Amino acid sequence: MPKAKQSKRKKKFDYSKNRKNLKRKFQKKSRPWIEDSHIRNAWDDSKSTASNLLAMGLSSDPNRTLPVKKTRSAPQRAGIITKPYILNQLEEEASLPEKDCKTLSSDLMEYVQYMVRQHKDDYKAMARDEKNYYQDTPKQIKRKINEYKRCHPQLFQAFLNSLGAPEPMVQ
Repeated sequence: MPKAKQSKRKKKFDYSKNRKNLKRKFQKKSRPWIEDSHIRNAWDDSKSTASNLLAMGLSSDPNRTLPVKKTRSAPQRAGIITKPYILNQLEEEASLPEKDCKTLSSDLMEYVQYMVRQHKDDYKAMARDEKNYYQDTPKQIKRKINEYKRCHPQLFQAFLNSLGAPEPMVQ
């Protein structure tokens, strides 16, 4: 069987493109982006990844830094740490408390308030309510109410007080 013909088109040089700028752009794209700002600012492009991390007191290979065998002594870091401030900044950032509470939409807050106002803590009745447009199960409604309690405890307590029920709902 004969081979299919391939077009023999001559490659032409594009004089309108600056090859130096294209190379620089390609190199910039190919370099990995470092998320943490402390590490990114202290990074030295002329050094290797392992030597950069070693200078900051970090490890490129955790298996070498912390061997599998359990020893009683503290782990040894090979090399001299020339940038200890990076390690301190990372430790400070890690020790900050994490914000675990997100804000809830006003629609969800109104929905929870309506359900609690109508049915108190009867989740099965809430599931059968005609305002339950998304057909949430009793467990899903309970989860939404608990989320509202967790994110806005003062608002929820004020809402309960306005209903005349100062005792907290059972979870």
